[in-house]
Amino acid sequence: MAPTVELTPSSPYVELDREAWTRLSGSTPLPLTAADVKHLRGLGDPIDLAEVDAVYRPMSRLLSLYVEATKNLHEASSTFLREDSGGTPYVIGVAGSVAVGKSTTARLLRELLARWPQTPRVELLTTDGFLFPNAELARRGLMDRKGFPESYDRRALVRFLSKVKAGYSEVRAPVYNHLTYDIVPGEQVVVRRPDVLIVEGLNVLQPARATVEGTSDLAVSDFFDFSIYVDARSSVVRQWYIDRFLSLRATAFAQPQSYFHKYASLSDAEAIERAGSIWDAINAPNLVQNILPTRSRATLVLTKGADHSVQRMRLRKL
Repeated sequence: MAPTVELTPSSPYVELDREAWTRLSGSTPLPLTAADVKHLRGLGDPIDLAEVDAVYRPMSRLLSLYVEATKNLHEASSTFLREDSGGTPYVIGVAGSVAVGKSTTARLLRELLARWPQTPRVELLTTDGFLFPNAELARRGLMDRKGFPESYDRRALVRFLSKVKAGYSEVRAPVYNHLTYDIVPGEQVVVRRPDVLIVEGLNVLQPARATVEGTSDLAVSDFFDFSIYVDARSSVVRQWYIDRFLSLRATAFAQPQSYFHKYASLSDAEAIERAGSIWDAINAPNLVQNILPTRSRATLVLTKGADHSVQRMRLRKL
C-alpha cells in the first residue's frame, strides 16, 4: 500500500506522519548496528536502532536521490558552459535549538550517507568553531549571549563555505573545545573536497542581513543544497536541557579543566534550578528570537515528541 501524505495547497510543505515516512524507504538497507547508534547519539538522547531504521534510513535514501539529481544537474550545466570543474560538495545544513538533538542527527546522517556508493566521502562541521574566542566575546560584552547570531564570526563562516562551494581542494576551519568552552588556539579542521559536507549549528538558517549600505549580505544558508530543522516544543526541549545538565555534572563538569567545573558539586535541586535559569535567560530567548523563526526556511522539518522520537516530517515541495 502506498504511503499516505498530506498535500496542503496553501503550504510549501508535504506533511508526513511517522508511519508514512518509514514506508518511503522501501528496501533501502540499514548499514548501522545498535553499537554504532550508541556511539553516535548525544548525551541525553536515547535514540536507538529502531528510531534510526524508521526515521534516518528513509532520510538517507531521500538525500542520496537529491545528491544524485544535483550531480546530474551539474553535468548538464557543465555541458552547456563547455567547462568541467569536477563538481563541488553537496552541502547539508542542520539547525535547531540547544539540546534538541541536532548533533545526533548530523552524526547519523554522516555515517549513513557515507555508506551510499555515490557519496563515500562525507564530512561534518559544527559552526561552534566560528564562535568568537571567549576573550573577544568578553571584550564585546557578549559572554552572556554566546550562541546568539552576533557571537559568531559570520564573515569567516561565509568565507569558509564560499571556498567549499568554489571547489577548493582544501579549506580550513577553527576548532572549538566544549570542555574549555572556547576556541582552541592554533588548531584547525581541514575539509578536503568531500562528496557531502554537513554543517550543523544553531543559527545556520539565519537569513541574509542588510549591510550599512542597504544591500543584502550573503547568508550561510545560501550555500546549502538541502537543510534540516530539528524541532520540538520549547517546554520539552527545556526539560531535555535540564536532564543533560544533570548528567554533565558527573561527566564533563567533573573534569578540573572544564569551564563549568563549578557546577559539578551542585545538588540535584541546585542543578535543576541553575539549568532552568540558564535556559530561561539565554537559550529560550535565543530560540524564540533567532532559531525558531528560521524553521520555515528548512527543506525538511523533523518534529520530535517528548520521548525524543520523531513523529512528523515536513518536506518542502520542489
